[in-house]
Amino acid sequence: MYQQHFGLQTLPFALTPNTGFFFGLAPHVEALQVLQVALQSGEGFIKVTGEVGTGKTLICRKLLNELPDSFVCAYLPNPYLNPMELRLAVAEELGIATADVHDQLQLTGLIQQQLLNLAADGKQIVLVLDEAQALPDESLEALRLFTNLETEQRKLVQVVLFGQPELDQRLAQDNLRQLRQRITFSYQLRPLTLNEVAAYVRHRLAVSGYQGQPLFHPAEAKLLFKGSRGIPRLINVLAHKALMLSFGEGLSCVNHKHVRAAIKDTEDASQISQTWLWGLLLMALTLAGGAMLWRGLL
Repeated sequence: MYQQHFGLQTLPFALTPNTGFFFGLAPHVEALQVLQVALQSGEGFIKVTGEVGTGKTLICRKLLNELPDSFVCAYLPNPYLNPMELRLAVAEELGIATADVHDQLQLTGLIQQQLLNLAADGKQIVLVLDEAQALPDESLEALRLFTNLETEQRKLVQVVLFGQPELDQRLAQDNLRQLRQRITFSYQLRPLTLNEVAAYVRHRLAVSGYQGQPLFHPAEAKLLFKGSRGIPRLINVLAHKALMLSFGEGLSCVNHKHVRAAIKDTEDASQISQTWLWGLLLMALTLAGGAMLWRGLL
């Protein structure tokens, strides 16, 4: 690919969430801070929502990597599960043997006993669900019932929900109001600003080992921002394609043409209008005409 051409050790704009590329941008740091404070409180549901590609899974993995040893985590990356499947997945994450389990009542009892055992050992249990907007209503209700399990001092389990904005729409339903009332902390991820996009691109290139002159100048970073709408996943797609085009021409940096071609080739990117070119041309003609008139007057 273009790694050797640009002096890179790894691909800087891969789509797989990699905590090694985590960058302390304001929305991501704030989300992590909310999660950490919420988990220390020890109660209720915690919710993080954001548009597709804004970094929810990366934050989720960062959180899991940084949980103190006092936490036991059950992580469900694909929660499109009915209540029985959900309970089985939680049980397996908590190390419970489920081969001889015959019904939900028995399974719930085993989970409760394991939670009590872990709490007796001084552990805090957190259930983390990615793509939570995919949970069926009955499974969301099953989650709420999990948080009913408690000792006299505290809840036995906390639940962290990562989801797209559709999750908020789901929770707005009247039949889910009991769960909605138990959400004690929430955070909504926003897209990156222009300055954050430029810093994000520089950071990922630096982590990948790049040490030369800027590959994306301010004008190209602005195009990336417009085409991606500040969404990190789209930034990665566009920057990767632009670097491929630059490499294909044997150039040492990315130019306008490369970013525009990347945007045009990417289905979900915001297509850049060409009308600004006509505005520049009209301005140039006006200035030229004014200069000619001034010289005529002289």
